[in-house]
Amino acid sequence: MLSRVCSAALSGIDAYAVEVEVNCGYGDTLIALVGLPDAAVKESKDRVSTALTNSGYKFPMGKTTIILVPFQRTTHF
Repeated sequence: MLSRVCSAALSGIDAYAVEVEVNCGYGDTLIALVGLPDAAVKESKDRVSTALTNSGYKFPMGKTTIILVPFQRTTHF
């Protein structure tokens, strides 16, 4: 796994925590969204890749997997 961050998503007026995990691997250049993305999130992969290119960055080659999972906080005693 390359990176893991905590974020939030909206369902109506309610917000819930979401953990976003990103992994870059070998294979054809592809962005895969896994989890519970709605149509707006699925469209964002095109906007993000365009913004990276227009900012002078190169989009990473290979398969980029973005995993959206409900965040479950665990307590350690």
